[in-house]
Amino acid sequence: MSQNQQPQGRDSVDQDQFLTILPREDALARFEATLFPVAMPREQRSLADALGCALIEDVVAPIDVPPFDRSNVDGFAVRSADLACAAETSPVRLMLNDEVIACGVAPARPVLSGTATSIATGGPLPRGADAVVMVEHTQPAGPRAIEIRRAAPPGQFVSYAGSDIARGEALLRAGTVIGSREIGICAACGIAKIPVARKPRVAVISTGDELVQPGEALRPAAVYDTNGAIVAAAINENGGEAAFLGATPDDEVLLESAMRAALAQSDMLVLSGGTSKGAGDVSHRIIARLGKPGIIAHGVALKPGKPLCLAVCDGKPVVILPGFPTSAMFTFHDMIVPVLRRMAGLPPRAEAKVTAKIPVRIASELGRTEFVMVSLVEGAGGLIAYPTGKGSGAITSFAQADGFLKIDALADQMPAGTQAEVTLFTPHVRAPDLVIVGSHCTGLDLVTAPLAHAGLSVRSIAVGSLGGLAAAKRGECDLAPIHLFDDKTETYNTPFLSQGLELVGGWRRMQGIVFRKGDARFEGLNAQEAVRAALADAACIMVNRNQGAGTRILIDRLLGDRRPDGYWNQPRSHNAVAAAVAQHRADWGMTIAPVAHASGLGFIPLAEEHYDFALVSARKQRPAVQAFLDALASDERRAALAEAGFRPA
Repeated sequence: MSQNQQPQGRDSVDQDQFLTILPREDALARFEATLFPVAMPREQRSLADALGCALIEDVVAPIDVPPFDRSNVDGFAVRSADLACAAETSPVRLMLNDEVIACGVAPARPVLSGTATSIATGGPLPRGADAVVMVEHTQPAGPRAIEIRRAAPPGQFVSYAGSDIARGEALLRAGTVIGSREIGICAACGIAKIPVARKPRVAVISTGDELVQPGEALRPAAVYDTNGAIVAAAINENGGEAAFLGATPDDEVLLESAMRAALAQSDMLVLSGGTSKGAGDVSHRIIARLGKPGIIAHGVALKPGKPLCLAVCDGKPVVILPGFPTSAMFTFHDMIVPVLRRMAGLPPRAEAKVTAKIPVRIASELGRTEFVMVSLVEGAGGLIAYPTGKGSGAITSFAQADGFLKIDALADQMPAGTQAEVTLFTPHVRAPDLVIVGSHCTGLDLVTAPLAHAGLSVRSIAVGSLGGLAAAKRGECDLAPIHLFDDKTETYNTPFLSQGLELVGGWRRMQGIVFRKGDARFEGLNAQEAVRAALADAACIMVNRNQGAGTRILIDRLLGDRRPDGYWNQPRSHNAVAAAVAQHRADWGMTIAPVAHASGLGFIPLAEEHYDFALVSARKQRPAVQAFLDALASDERRAALAEAGFRPA
């Protein structure tokens, strides 16, 4: 299975387990001891196509990524409200729906109260569900039921549509030199850029029924094959000659044939997906038939990257990377690059490291070494490292980070304020000229475009309005975009400023009710009437927003003390709300007009939201800040904002 697919039905309860989980050092030592000495291919080839070239125009995301709300784990899609009272002494029994949601298959049945639906990692979340329970946290309770002994908060193990990349978001700027991370972010959006360069011949195969190659149309419930492109590029960056052989369905006969053919013409084989413990994951079962000694390690104590499988078949290394892109790339760089560079006759990669302060607490899992990607900004006392992880399925986490830090397997957290060692992805780090921390909006790309084209580097970190204000108070950014409504004064943003901050007017975003065009429950009504109509229909499902969002404040004012079906489904972006309605997982929600129109949905205006900037006064005279303020006030940028559906302040 691929970067998203996992087991189905009852098989998800009775799964094969990983082989013995090995510490990272033991797994790598066994792999190298079994493989070497080995013949080293020694060809000199230039980089091909886009790799190493510079973009000549900006690249903008044509779709949301992920394109639908999806599960992060194998388990069961549930309603969190059903499990509010679940505990070890009082388990909750849920009936299983007669549907198994696999990757590449759109759900057909809703999750009603008292029921659950079996769902694979990466599977689309069905209507009515707002959380996923891991299969390890359930027990069979008869042929069609399960018992759950712990509560599941709304949004548990769910990646919301657009949470990684928002439609219309600027991905790469003109002049960017293309490397593996840049290629990966383009592939995630379906932009066809696959470079080749080789030394050892390394075959790359993606596995999964749901995969679509970049450049092709994205069918319902499918995802673009990110790993094929990014893994091949990373091989080329590290002395190998990658040959991407496409995506193979989860069919054991077809996959074995492809693996045998790849090994026959290559020095090394790298697959992505198919290494977890699901019944449908077939790659690791095939290895035993490809040559001796076979699997060396299946399961390494890493996070992300536990499902990594290392094998040697008749002297040739075979690697099965985890399916999710972030897991795949961390394990590749940490465990595979040393072997690949040794096969290419290259010295070990020299890693540059810096020390930076961690501004927020980072929770970790005991028992596994954890790698956390960070973006670096310049603070008053030195470098600040902001965690940028959006989950192991997020390609932008890897593409937008400057490096990563490591949390020891024996630690359950890294406290805020820790001075941590950061390993850089590139030998040199350049602190950005302008740092924006707070609420994200696609309008930001329109204002910062001239700065990027003028050679100024801009770092935008989305942590929400309140998180941005906190960062501004600590002196960790230049500007904090905010859209916070104060009930007492009935004004936006100004009441939330503190000493040392001043407000810069941004633009207005029309908030309103979004619905599918033609829905008689909403057509022709104003926002208050539409909400009353929705509340009167028990079958009408809403999609909410996360606590702390300005949109959530407006929603709660409309609902009062009512909590309709779907209230606890709380994605963190406007794009995810629109996707939920467009894909019939919800019937209404609240978003901004530009997002509603881009998704082809009906829109009922409610209130004009103020999207402004809290400026750190002490940083006002910095050249990059002045450049931003000039761009914000320019006629050209104001016209661009207006054309995109915003009203400049």
